[in-house]
Amino acid sequence: MAKYVAQLEFTDPARRLEVRSAHREYCRELFARGSLVMAGPWADETGALLVYEAADEAAARELLAKDPYTLADVYRLVLFREWRQVLP
Repeated sequence: MAKYVAQLEFTDPARRLEVRSAHREYCRELFARGSLVMAGPWADETGALLVYEAADEAAARELLAKDPYTLADVYRLVLFREWRQVLP
C-alpha cells in the first residue's frame, strides 16, 4: 500500500456547500476502512488536502473520482502524487 496526496482548489463555493455533507460522509467511510489517512480544508477555505492509502495510483484516483465533490465538479485538481510518509 502507498499514500497519495490530492491538493484541491475549490472553484464553486456555493455548490460545494450543497454537497459538503455527502462529501464528509464519504470521507468518514473511507477513513473507517483505512483508505483515507487524513483530510481537511485550508484555513482560508480555498481548497483542501486529502491523503489516501491505496494499492496503486489508479486505485487512489478512483477513490477521488467517487467523491461527491468530484461528482459535483466543485474543485480543480492542483496536485496528485505519491507521498512517502517519514514521521510519525
